[in-house]
Amino acid sequence: MGPAVWTALIAAVVAAVGWFANDRLTSRREELRRRTEAQFRFVERQLEELYGPLAAELYEGRRTFLDLLDSLARRYVFSATDHISPDDLKTWLFWAESDFLPRNDRIKALLMRKTHLIEGPVFPESYILFLDHCNSWAINHRRWKEQQVKYSWHSKINWPHDFENEVIATFHDLKRRHSDLLGKLASIPPLLDIVHG
Repeated sequence: MGPAVWTALIAAVVAAVGWFANDRLTSRREELRRRTEAQFRFVERQLEELYGPLAAELYEGRRTFLDLLDSLARRYVFSATDHISPDDLKTWLFWAESDFLPRNDRIKALLMRKTHLIEGPVFPESYILFLDHCNSWAINHRRWKEQQVKYSWHSKINWPHDFENEVIATFHDLKRRHSDLLGKLASIPPLLDIVHG
């Protein structure tokens, strides 16, 4: 074999190795892009369909509870003995029926319809406590309305502050992750740029 043949053979091997290396890099980048886009879409769904609406409901609920306390002119609704004056009970029942119970129902419906979007491998304990709080109050209130059976005017299970805190923290974590994934996607060149670049 002459030098021209060796040169051509070496050039062909280098071109083939270059092509395989480029193909491998292109495949890896495209796989990275696909995985990142899938993560981005899932986080986007979590925010749009579950954690965004939950956070909005909870923020709004905080405000309306403070408005209730302002209307009652004190920093609590029920005393340690659960005693409440008839006028304050009227105010409480208005808030409960107009805001708190319907909000709890909306939150409960979100959790039940969107369980696949809940962050993490298990249904969090605080979420179960929220459902217990919600159901305990709703059934006793309904029984009072329909059968006039008096009750303590609130759930037997206190409002689970951990639920509220965990939902808000998860919402903020997902917003941060969404932003990070968007930045990561922007830094991965599209396939056309790789092939023609």
